[in-house]
Amino acid sequence: MNKCNKTKQNQIKLNDSKPKYIETAPNFFYNKMRNWQEGTKLEDQTFTPDEIAGIFKISKHTVYELIKRGELNAFKVGNKMRIEQSEVDRFKEDMKAAPRVEKKNKTPENSLHKYPIKITGSHDFVIEHLLKFARTKITSLSLQPAFIGSLEGLMTLYHGDSDVAAIHLLDPASQTYNIPFINQLFVHEPITVLRLAAREQGFIVKRGNPKKILEFEDLLRKDVTFINRQKGSGTRFIFDYYISLHDIAPTDISGYSTEEWNHLATASSVSRGVGDVTFGIHSAASQLDLDFLPVTNEQFDLVFRWNDQNKEALETLINLIQSSSFLESCKNMEGYDFSELGQIIYDRH
Repeated sequence: MNKCNKTKQNQIKLNDSKPKYIETAPNFFYNKMRNWQEGTKLEDQTFTPDEIAGIFKISKHTVYELIKRGELNAFKVGNKMRIEQSEVDRFKEDMKAAPRVEKKNKTPENSLHKYPIKITGSHDFVIEHLLKFARTKITSLSLQPAFIGSLEGLMTLYHGDSDVAAIHLLDPASQTYNIPFINQLFVHEPITVLRLAAREQGFIVKRGNPKKILEFEDLLRKDVTFINRQKGSGTRFIFDYYISLHDIAPTDISGYSTEEWNHLATASSVSRGVGDVTFGIHSAASQLDLDFLPVTNEQFDLVFRWNDQNKEALETLINLIQSSSFLESCKNMEGYDFSELGQIIYDRH
């Protein structure tokens, strides 16, 4: 089992003092929730069914049929249906690999996708691995992901527009992950929280660390350009907390307003020289042969919201995650600790 690297070598220097102001989970969550409700960034990164129809030169009715059959994954924000760019790219590849003339060989719809589980929230390579693993092990299990950030994922779950939220939200006051936010938002709803992994977050830099970035204060240098994650992501929450800890104003960091929507995109920006450093997970650095400077370990959890329609599907998914075969398949993923994989850490259903 691959555990997070806990060595002190090349670790970022941290300020031991507390920030001038630490919000409690309720206030912190309320402010972020208000920003989520007022923001439009999510819509800028996704497509409507009308836009998808234009891209693929098909009717809007056909788009909805594809969504209904589980061939095109979509999610709802309020009463609006949205499709992610990554899903558009995947569907394009599927069209190239499997022309529609083979429709007669397709498994009947009523034997597949009995209930499509909508997973919204943070991007993570373990989630991507789970999607592939599920497709090979349980063909009747339909998982529809939307990597929209921890906050948006949790809010989508709260509104009943998804079944599972993937989150890693640090509560600055208690220094714990996820549960304070869940307690604040889900008062009566039947939910279960399952541990997926602990993972390392830190600075990602080019091999050899040419800019010699060794502490948060190095982000203030004029020769250092930072690449950020989008507002509402758990990684952005953590980074903002740490710069507050070091009394650093966001406006003093070159590139702070440059945002990407997943870990691989930020790491790729560093690899291509668009920026010198980003804040992200160890696994992203490893995949692109970049150096990783650890800052903290965090808890990455899945929040399940139960109802009569999704009960059987969610139970199947949980059993799959808790299986020894899934644990075995994860053992070579770098930057993760799977010692608590599948453990139920909170249950109210």
